[in-house]
Amino acid sequence: MLTIKNLSAGYGKVQVLHGISMDVPKGKVVTLIGSNGAGKTTTMRAISGMIAPTAGEISLNGKRIDGQESYTIARQGLAHSPEGRRVFATMTVTDNLRLGAFPRYTGARPRGDVEADLQRAMELFPRLKERRMQLAGTLSGGEQQMLAMARATMLNPEVVLLDEPSMGLAPILVEEVFRIISRLKSEGVTMLLVEQFAAAALGVADYGYVLENGRISLHGPAHQLRDDPAVKAAYLGGGH
Repeated sequence: MLTIKNLSAGYGKVQVLHGISMDVPKGKVVTLIGSNGAGKTTTMRAISGMIAPTAGEISLNGKRIDGQESYTIARQGLAHSPEGRRVFATMTVTDNLRLGAFPRYTGARPRGDVEADLQRAMELFPRLKERRMQLAGTLSGGEQQMLAMARATMLNPEVVLLDEPSMGLAPILVEEVFRIISRLKSEGVTMLLVEQFAAAALGVADYGYVLENGRISLHGPAHQLRDDPAVKAAYLGGGH
């Protein structure tokens, strides 16, 4: 489904990723964990076209997407819920969701029943249904995160990238976010998840990769990583 081979990327002369490789199979949840500054968000940005890789290959459904513009990659079915949410603050919740389906309205993606998907998103995120006519900028941080996730699903994507969906949220909202991720997983949505709460991420994921200093240091089935002493010591202590 989504394949990354020997990916290198960075910002200007600063190289952040050094030849990482990952695979995200169809219908699976794969998580990428690591400390702050390891290169997790850079990985997501390189995959979605926000930054251009300096080397390597990224393929979606067997077709190369590396080096393409973000909007072109989105048209091929890759949705990115970015770190920091980035909702359209002066637009309503409903209009934010409809913008997530924009390539479907233009014919760049198979249209399907957008209105039915809109209602499904409201059911999946009931807080958004209550606030559907509210301006996105007036939502709480947790509600904005839910909106960013719901907007990504409106593309009817092949793969969803979720970058730090629990960042800055209260514990009760973190639980709600992971409940929604679990439900999306049960519906067969393919996801690549970057998450600061490693235990929760490995609890919902099928497979995991550990990123250290821009390199994959360890990978394997999520349940094995949860039991790995080195992973426990580095990422699963201190409330994680």
